[in-house]
Amino acid sequence: MAIFIDPISPVAFSVFGLPVRWYALAYIAAFIAGYLILKYLMRSKKCAIQLTKKELDDLLTWVILGVIIGGRLGYILFYNLSFFIHHPLEIFAVWHGGMSFHGGLIGVVVAAFLCGRSWTRGLRILDLISLVAPIGLFFGRMANFVNMELMGRPTDSSVGVFFNGISDVSRHPSPIYEGLTEGLLLFVIMALLYRFTKLRRYPGALCGTMAMLYAVFRIFCEQFRMPDAQIGFLTSWGLTMGQLLSGVLFLCGAALFGTAMVHRRD
Repeated sequence: MAIFIDPISPVAFSVFGLPVRWYALAYIAAFIAGYLILKYLMRSKKCAIQLTKKELDDLLTWVILGVIIGGRLGYILFYNLSFFIHHPLEIFAVWHGGMSFHGGLIGVVVAAFLCGRSWTRGLRILDLISLVAPIGLFFGRMANFVNMELMGRPTDSSVGVFFNGISDVSRHPSPIYEGLTEGLLLFVIMALLYRFTKLRRYPGALCGTMAMLYAVFRIFCEQFRMPDAQIGFLTSWGLTMGQLLSGVLFLCGAALFGTAMVHRRD
């Protein structure tokens, strides 16, 4: 039997008549949590790179810009280019939704190297970001669920969700699946790898690992998620755009991990 849920307003509260949405709060919570964790890691002797408070503040600024600009451009280019060509002003209407993880990742990579100003230092910054990025993924997917977006394929199973007055059929709560795997589970795995392995010593190893694990979790969860309506399935056997991009990400992560291990410094 499906789980029946009353629709949740995408607006958490209003300030002087201006709506504050859950999606915005998710981003704010993710950035604050990530910043605090990175600040905590700076106190440890195990950390392979030390950043001053100013460098951390600058990194936060660049990462915010990278996530928002990269995520939006990624969605436009990968998922809905035709629509935005005909409606260019909608590019700036981020409150309507439409962000791409893969685009945001590219933005974060650019931000890391702008802050690091060298290949090795940039990789070490990316390694640190890979420890906290799953937190942002968790909060983002929870906001997707509140907004009733990116919902899954129809199901008769007991885990199906039916939004009263909104849903046409019971569907997999795919944002929850992604939040638990790409978010919480990935965060725990990365924390354990950082704490109990030597991967943190090798620039790019943790980042490459995170990319591969995310790709695996995303490809798996896409089995339960409806493809974007404007794209549909890319092949007759059910390949989605998310799976295609994640496959490319896995290869990039594997290449980065392999390079890090070949050039490792014990």
